Amino acid sequence: MRTTNTPHISGRWRRVGSAAAAATALALAGFGAAAQADAATPHKVSAQTIATQVAKAHVQTTNACATTAKKGYASCDALRVTGGTTAFMEKQAAVKGVAPATIKPNASSGTPTGYGPSDLQSAYGLASAASSKGSGETVAIVDAYDDPNAAADLATYRSYYGLSACTTSNGCFKKVSQTGSTTSLPSADSGWAGEISLDLDMVSATCPNCNILLVEAKSASMTNLGTAVNEAVKLGAKYVSNSYGGSESSSDSSYDSSYYKHAGVVITASAGDEGYGAEYPAGSQYVTAVGGTALKKASTTRGWSESVWNTSSTEGTGSGCSAYDAKPTWQTDTGCSKRMIADVSAVADPATGVSVYDSYGADGTGWNTYGGTSASSPLIASVYALAGTPSSGSYPAKFPYAKAGTSALNDVTSGSNGSCSTSYFCTARSGYDGPTGLGTPEGVSAFTG
Repeated sequence: MRTTNTPHISGRWRRVGSAAAAATALALAGFGAAAQADAATPHKVSAQTIATQVAKAHVQTTNACATTAKKGYASCDALRVTGGTTAFMEKQAAVKGVAPATIKPNASSGTPTGYGPSDLQSAYGLASAASSKGSGETVAIVDAYDDPNAAADLATYRSYYGLSACTTSNGCFKKVSQTGSTTSLPSADSGWAGEISLDLDMVSATCPNCNILLVEAKSASMTNLGTAVNEAVKLGAKYVSNSYGGSESSSDSSYDSSYYKHAGVVITASAGDEGYGAEYPAGSQYVTAVGGTALKKASTTRGWSESVWNTSSTEGTGSGCSAYDAKPTWQTDTGCSKRMIADVSAVADPATGVSVYDSYGADGTGWNTYGGTSASSPLIASVYALAGTPSSGSYPAKFPYAKAGTSALNDVTSGSNGSCSTSYFCTARSGYDGPTGLGTPEGVSAFTG
């Protein structure tokens, strides 16, 4: 979240014309992955009926961290749904032939209300890779403060969806401080705990065979978060997701060299949640900047469609031309002489958001729906993990550019995240654009190199 704007306020409602997740009512009733995997719509319910129903989706959100970052600090890029009806819920209601349920303000549900693993794997052509790849790879999540319930909440999410256990005892999950300590952890924070749950669940949904390393910075300062990135790399992670951001500054070049320049390592960063405008570390030339889309079911061969996520002038995916960072050699757009955000994108609209389990704090414990580019950053980091270890000395942000315009990426061509003097900085088009970059994954081949 950029420091020049106020945090998101509860009470902003949106209307989304979309189709929803491909899980059945059995999954909502708690039958887990087996039910969700059999996601076909019953023959008595037409696609048009469901499309009409999900067009009614509307949600109320709040920024998970609930604070505006000050200079030199970052805020998480997570939006939690606190009220209304998601597209997923509208779909389930149509399938069951009942009125849709409503999320109560500042409360969570006893069952998921957002997209789950099979939905995301279906949308991005990842089902085969997710079942067979990722073993031995470690995706690191960098966030501020401690989530005391991280391991337990991760276990609940994975159990519900029928994913293999990922625990400290079996070596799959590890939580450390920015110094690598497993015992001397930062102070707990309920807002960042929600962010942490979102990140861990997105890795689980996208790369269920991957190991997960959670590195907790002692504060949300860029120096502490950057130190946590270095610790993640030191501990062997080849994929590091950063679901946070702050205003760009003249210090960014020094942050680049000190924290985000790691050859042979994937570093992803959220593009932001406040609409058009650049933030850091997404503006770093060494990271993969990840924008956000609204993800909808569609009557197409793919079965899904995407557009730029945008709710208002102050809520939507970030994008733009960096004021400070140099342009990497693999970026060839001509309207921006410096670093352009974003590179690629994935689902981020809370109204078509993802299911998350979080039990720490009073701000909606249990099943929640989340959005924001905090969802898309760990998802993309995990796609890289499915694709395999990056080549030595490479900067993986460049990998998708070799597949630009091919079937390895879903080109997002509709929508805008605000007003800008150079159209593609804020408006989707065929080929590269700021809000969605080169597009979204269709399998893993655009993320190898």
